[in-house]
Amino acid sequence: AGGQSSRTAAEGKTPSDQLWAPAPEQGGSQPPPAQEAPGAEEAKKKAPCPGLGLFYTLLSAFLFSVASLFVKKVQDVHAVEISAFRCVFQMLVIIPCLIYRKTGFIGPKGQRIFLFLRGVLGSTAMILLYYAFQATSLADATVITFSSPVFTSIFACIFLKEKYSPWDALFTVFTITGVILIVRPPFLFGASAAGRGDSYSLHLKGTIAAVTHAVFAALTLVILRKMGKSVDYFLSIWYYVILGLLESIIVLFIIGEWSLPYCGLDRLFLILIGLFGLGGQVFLTKAIQIEKAGPVAIMKTMDVVFAFIFQIIFFNDVPTWWTVGGALCVIASSTGAAVRKWCQGSK
Repeated sequence: AGGQSSRTAAEGKTPSDQLWAPAPEQGGSQPPPAQEAPGAEEAKKKAPCPGLGLFYTLLSAFLFSVASLFVKKVQDVHAVEISAFRCVFQMLVIIPCLIYRKTGFIGPKGQRIFLFLRGVLGSTAMILLYYAFQATSLADATVITFSSPVFTSIFACIFLKEKYSPWDALFTVFTITGVILIVRPPFLFGASAAGRGDSYSLHLKGTIAAVTHAVFAALTLVILRKMGKSVDYFLSIWYYVILGLLESIIVLFIIGEWSLPYCGLDRLFLILIGLFGLGGQVFLTKAIQIEKAGPVAIMKTMDVVFAFIFQIIFFNDVPTWWTVGGALCVIASSTGAAVRKWCQGSK
């Protein structure tokens, strides 16, 4: 109906005019075609190609997964240092964008506290994610990060007074079940089911880091919702990279892990992590701009598929059935939450 209305408006008629207009007599001269509205042709040219937003989402998922693969492949470089290198790379890209857009580097007075919190929480989430990739398997860490929408619903209920429904509680249960299947704590599954041996402690640390990343990422998203469109997107990224760099430098001096990579391949990986991470962020932003959030969230679950594929190909590590079951639970939870929000928004 919306498409019919727009076509009739472009032809200079309302829907009722078109319905009651007399049909032209056969053999008579046809009336000259009405001229289109001035902006109609331009709107047609600007209309995105069907499915372009989903393609951007798929490309974003691939780029993020490749960046995660490089994080896993880097040797003898701490996760905090990798975060610092990514912040430096993104800063070199963001500064010219801010100068071109003339948005400044501080932001609106009433939004600075939220920008500061967005920067600290977002950069901390990035550090935790990189540590999770290094400490546990690529598939496990990627799957656990998809629990973020569940935490977002909880924090949105607390801080933004959004409704927390029984459906949200059900999705939370699915997510917790999926994480438990991935972690496989020995007190529930026994030492043999954990199947990690001496490396289980490191796997547990990586799992905790991934869950904490999901919590911080959810808080970051709630803050972005709170700010809305009052703050330029590039200014939000600016706070993210500048505070992330400062945080990384402070943590590196505290833990004494600062060291330049010895291998030239590792240096290339660090550059590619920043490049692919920024590319994934750009394409995801473009996808959200031209496509509804529900389909984008569903397509983004391809991150998990790519993570499983890369883990098998590059690390010869076939995920266990426990991990597959946990992944299905978490993906079902995040997909269900996205579809529900999409249906509510379309009403």
